Amino acid sequence: MPMISDTASLQAFCQDLSSAKTITVDTEFMREKTYWPQLCLVQVAGPGEGTENAKAIDALAPGIDLTPLFDLMANESILKVFHAARQDLEIFHHLSGHLPKPVFDTQVAAMVCGFGDSVGYEMLVTTLTNETVDKGSRFTDWTARPLSTRQIDYALADVTHLRIVHEKISAKLAANGRESWLAQEMDILTTPRTYDSDPREVYKRIKSGNAKPKTLAVLRELAAWREDEAKRRDLPRGRVIRDEQLLEIAHHPAEKPADLARVRGMGSKFAEGPAGEAIIEAVKKGLAVPDEDRPRPKRRARIPNGTGPASQLLKVLLKMRCDEHEVAQKLLASSEDIENLAAFTDKADVPALKGWRREVFGEDALRLLKGDIALAVKNGKTVIFES
Repeated sequence: MPMISDTASLQAFCQDLSSAKTITVDTEFMREKTYWPQLCLVQVAGPGEGTENAKAIDALAPGIDLTPLFDLMANESILKVFHAARQDLEIFHHLSGHLPKPVFDTQVAAMVCGFGDSVGYEMLVTTLTNETVDKGSRFTDWTARPLSTRQIDYALADVTHLRIVHEKISAKLAANGRESWLAQEMDILTTPRTYDSDPREVYKRIKSGNAKPKTLAVLRELAAWREDEAKRRDLPRGRVIRDEQLLEIAHHPAEKPADLARVRGMGSKFAEGPAGEAIIEAVKKGLAVPDEDRPRPKRRARIPNGTGPASQLLKVLLKMRCDEHEVAQKLLASSEDIENLAAFTDKADVPALKGWRREVFGEDALRLLKGDIALAVKNGKTVIFES
């Protein structure tokens, strides 16, 4: 059977794969009602074709111990291949305390190889294998048991096709000499700080407009409390308290339960309970922050007038370089990056001036801005010439 639902079978399967050089991995999870992703199914495939050496591991099976799987993920002699790996890696990091290494993300690799921005799995499979992926179970409830044969087949397809996708993209990377480009991206993806968020930084995700430092200091404490509470109760942030309510309290600090009860959707029962008490304490803590230690609104660096034409030239150069190197534009530079480059040249703090991106685009972007090279149209094509 392609479904594993007990620890002994999982141990045996992981032992069989322990000598493999490469495995493909995917997960199915639910997150609508929880803070942490609820892992429901893990699909793993070793060497072979079709469903050979491919299993779906029931993470919700009663009594199953996933330690053999976590050990397999931690085995650094095995390359773990994912597509759009970030959420999968977050799950393993949370459940086991460790990130799988080494990792190959076919979505990022495809962007490096010019397949477009955030390329989808179905498109890659169709393009590279001439197969069609059945996405009919895309919105299935993966917590429901038993799973049907169709659901299991759907889940396994995400790792069986991935073998060929990985093989063909790897060959393209090698032919282009871009393994080091991907390695730099994977270093970021497999760094724990990518997934370890500081509760006191969460307030920055809340749209607060041009809130004053005093308001932001209170909002910071409120958001940090909510983050810790959401983790503790394993609830989505909005189920603890909504962003709008946090903003209302931050703008009109509640000093007693009666003040809190006037916030829309709160009510006296909530305000007078443990959560209300914790919120009032968070407000007091925020108000006590000295002015010099209060956070300031993050203001986007003012782009000087007259940089528009330079930005347009940089966009043309970016398009040229992406076409020439067959790499996705989104991976090289965003529109904001381009504006910052045009305004601040080599002082701009943008990814395009670091690592392989500088080699492909950043260096020529600086040369263009300094007037060392120019763009022209010759025989209907845009070309670069030394000025």
